[in-house]
Amino acid sequence: MNDRQRADAVYAQLLTRQGERWVEPRVERTRRVLELLDDPQRTYRVVHITGTNGKTSTARIVESLVRALGLRTGMFTSPHLERFTERILIDGEPVADAVVADAWDEIEPFVGIVDAELQARGDAPLTFFEVLTVLAFVVAADAPVDVLVLEVGMGGSWDSTNTADGDVAVFAPIDIDHADRLGVTIAEIAAVKAGIIKHGALVVSARQDAAAEAALRAAAAERGATIAFEGGEFELTDDRLAVGGQLISVRGLAGTYDSEYLPLYGAHQGANAALAIAAVESLIGAGSIALDGDVVAEGLGQVASPGRLQLIGVEPTVVVDAAHNPHGARALAAALGDAFDFDEWGLVLGAFVDKDVDGLVRALAPAVARVFTTPLPSERTAGADELAALARGAGLEASIHDDLFDAVIAARDWAAHDDRRAVVIAGSVVLAGEAIGLAADEGYKP
Repeated sequence: MNDRQRADAVYAQLLTRQGERWVEPRVERTRRVLELLDDPQRTYRVVHITGTNGKTSTARIVESLVRALGLRTGMFTSPHLERFTERILIDGEPVADAVVADAWDEIEPFVGIVDAELQARGDAPLTFFEVLTVLAFVVAADAPVDVLVLEVGMGGSWDSTNTADGDVAVFAPIDIDHADRLGVTIAEIAAVKAGIIKHGALVVSARQDAAAEAALRAAAAERGATIAFEGGEFELTDDRLAVGGQLISVRGLAGTYDSEYLPLYGAHQGANAALAIAAVESLIGAGSIALDGDVVAEGLGQVASPGRLQLIGVEPTVVVDAAHNPHGARALAAALGDAFDFDEWGLVLGAFVDKDVDGLVRALAPAVARVFTTPLPSERTAGADELAALARGAGLEASIHDDLFDAVIAARDWAAHDDRRAVVIAGSVVLAGEAIGLAADEGYKP
């Protein structure tokens, strides 16, 4: 087998395990494998990121800033858009197929040992995400990296990634999501996410609901951690539209950064950048050392966040966004108005049935004129007819399509009739990945 086939074989083996949504409130299983591997996650510094929305974009900005400091970086995020190797980055690039395959050969015997131990006591084998987390930690250790930027899979306290000790704990905005696993109130969800705060760690947080802020402050105080909030100790002070993104100004924990170019759209991305800057200031000097201006310019200037307000086509304009819950949809709706100059947006919509689909549609409704619904390639998909009914209930015209290809053709045709129209594809990370692949296959010009 060539290296790509070897890596694909690793992914095929991972897929035989319980899926990503199969989680239990414990980390002991992952910790046991890591102990057998001599704890690779303790060989580098860690910036640990959780929240409901903005985690991946914040992680990408943190990683880029750290790399601009001249340090070797790793990053582990989830889910992927097109191929699973996107989840593990080394120095900003997806991990090489050969590296993944070699790391799998290294960990597979120990995974087998723990699976056998679990089976002996009547427990299920390690899950997809537990094993993938171990794989990412080993890849980062073998590289080796100086800093791993680590995104929580779900929640915080009992997530597999919480086997690492974060030097800096970062909290993106917290809202209701995964209520069946994390809690039905923001306070409950924030308490679970606060589990990533380690004793004596440095903590930075985006602006939060009062209940979430109280939960984070309580956890930080209990563990002797220092916490800083956006709007208090640091903040985004200005953001202005620029070609291909925006110019932002940030009051950091230690420095002030004026009119820095960020090649991402949306005020929420400016806030993510402010959070990332505070996180890196915390990493390098406990929040007392400002970042060099050239480092900030390079770090922000080279950021990319695929699937987040990503332009994938022109004539007509088509953008894709991974917004999949009401909080993310509200940020997307605001960005469509602030960052682009179109009179009407057509929305290609696909979503999972276990999400707050009605809330998602209602959050997007003020920003769009027409909806084109499609199912997702999953048993968990919401029906295209169900999505259309919700759109019509929100006062929007909607049409039903068999798949993404048909929905995008119809949406682009609708937009092509008026140069003041554009298309946005949103509702799911899976849909975003499909759309990016479709644009490449069909030769759309971004």
